[in-house]
Amino acid sequence: MKPDNGVLAHGAGRASPPRLVGVLGGMGPLATVDFMQRLIDLAGAGTDQQHIPAVVAQIPQIPDRVGAILSATESPLPQLTESLRRLERAGADLIVMPCNTAHYWYPELAAATDLPFLNIVDAVIDVLAGHGLEPGSRVGLLATRATLAAGVYAERDGVQFVAPEESELRDLLLPCIALVKEGRVQEAGGLLTQCVASMRARGVEHIVLGCTELPLALKAAGMSLDDGFVDSTTALAQAAIAAARAGPA
Repeated sequence: MKPDNGVLAHGAGRASPPRLVGVLGGMGPLATVDFMQRLIDLAGAGTDQQHIPAVVAQIPQIPDRVGAILSATESPLPQLTESLRRLERAGADLIVMPCNTAHYWYPELAAATDLPFLNIVDAVIDVLAGHGLEPGSRVGLLATRATLAAGVYAERDGVQFVAPEESELRDLLLPCIALVKEGRVQEAGGLLTQCVASMRARGVEHIVLGCTELPLALKAAGMSLDDGFVDSTTALAQAAIAAARAGPA
């Protein structure tokens, strides 16, 4: 029996169609495609019509987010805003942005549109809440140097985020992310395995994949979310599916 998703199969009756999800993507391209795959995999659909409709702005030419935060290079905000306008013109009903570092500009982007704009950090916190963590729990956070430095993931709801040590970040995590962006996912998986082992040796049990390149490396490493990971890509996809099926706000 197919899971009950609150959507009737074609020919079995009528239900309100889900809202159109606008995906502000391209950061990076593989991560955006991975997010779209999650929308498909997590929809629990039995027919084409039961899937989540989406329109994607896949614009890899958006200026580098890390450089803008750490070195005051060209701000990506104007091009992020233009991608947002593309999605509005395409008829999107709500917006998601599967890039953690770009959420540094989330306040400006959310204020620039009347559409609901889901926040990837909120989605991760919701998933962590479902793990029944005790107040003050220490949760590992694997993310870009800019995401960490900018405090995109601040301590919330009693969760204390533990960043990688400098050697883990410099020698393992950042090269891992770079390899995924180059399409060298298998090599990235090996570095992620080492980084995770090092953090677990420091007593970190749960680990947030706070960069949307990392789930691709996780799969290449032969690890799964059941191994104590919270994946920001999956969390955002779950939130998008729920919001799309909730109907008009």
